[in-house]
Amino acid sequence: MDATIVIKKPLITEKATWANGQNRYLFSVDGRATKTEIKKAVESLYKVRVTGVNTMTRRDRDRIYKYGKVAGRVTKRAIVRIHPEDKIELF
Repeated sequence: MDATIVIKKPLITEKATWANGQNRYLFSVDGRATKTEIKKAVESLYKVRVTGVNTMTRRDRDRIYKYGKVAGRVTKRAIVRIHPEDKIELF
């Protein structure tokens, strides 16, 4: 897969901002992407050295509307650890 398809967007939350100080960055990724594809995509897009990738698959809660129950979306996130000498400028 192309790097721009694998990495959808960086996630900016309080927890992710705190992790930036520890050389960890949080990205929303394609659900079919593997850890090696995520590593290659981050290295090619941001020109950094990746030391580790952790992924998590999350499912939003189900919603009940007047016309019935709607299942929550499934999203995939990746926490990417980079080399201590490298840095990603998100802002």
